[in-house]
Amino acid sequence: MDRLKIGISACFFHPDPGRKVAASKTLQFIEQSTAHWVMSLGALPFMVPAPSGDTFRGDVAVADYARALDGIVMHGGADVWPGSYGEEPLRPEWTGDRVRDEYEMALVRAFSAAGKPVFGICRGLQLINVAHGGTLYQDIATQKPGSRTHRDADTYDLNFHDVNVLPGTRLADLLGGSGNHTINSVHHQGIKDLAPGFKIEATSPDDGVIEAIRATGSAWIHAVQWHPEFHRAGLGVVDDSPLLQDFLDAAQAARRTS
Repeated sequence: MDRLKIGISACFFHPDPGRKVAASKTLQFIEQSTAHWVMSLGALPFMVPAPSGDTFRGDVAVADYARALDGIVMHGGADVWPGSYGEEPLRPEWTGDRVRDEYEMALVRAFSAAGKPVFGICRGLQLINVAHGGTLYQDIATQKPGSRTHRDADTYDLNFHDVNVLPGTRLADLLGGSGNHTINSVHHQGIKDLAPGFKIEATSPDDGVIEAIRATGSAWIHAVQWHPEFHRAGLGVVDDSPLLQDFLDAAQAARRTS
């Protein structure tokens, strides 16, 4: 079987003199759980390293990966730099990662231009929204008083709440109906202004925080605020494997037409 080849955007560790390993080097990596989630339905994951940096002297570009691969998963991780949506950081710890933002926005553009599907997870949803002209809450608890706890450092991926999946959406079809579904929640930033060309597919019923979006145009772009790669049997969370299957079906369709 010729397996689908799915890219995963890289997380960055920039040089840090306090780090014990390779302190002077930029490290790029993906989380095991994300790779295993892609593999769970038979696809082959490939980390897409950023073709930039002080030591890069080649001619490889993200467009080359968009041509070679069948789709891209935009990884979770660091905050989005507020400058990416025209704001100054409200606190130093919310500065985010400008370098990663620029690399991932280029990935979104390249895969969309190549007609390949883009799936976003957590930061991936936020990055996709910003890449298309939307904005973010730099910190939900600060900027949206009265909101529920969307990130708990102690419970991390075991912090659960319901999302309200909107009727008439593709997401409702995939999850077996609209209404409330239980997911994990590991984020402190979120969508403030939705990007043009996107529609909301799910929200947090407690505070209205946007939890899932989908592009309305010809590009296949879907993103969720939660982490489906952390979901497993026995946690009482929604079975969102249909989301992965839908993404892979889109990748298969793109392969047939490329």
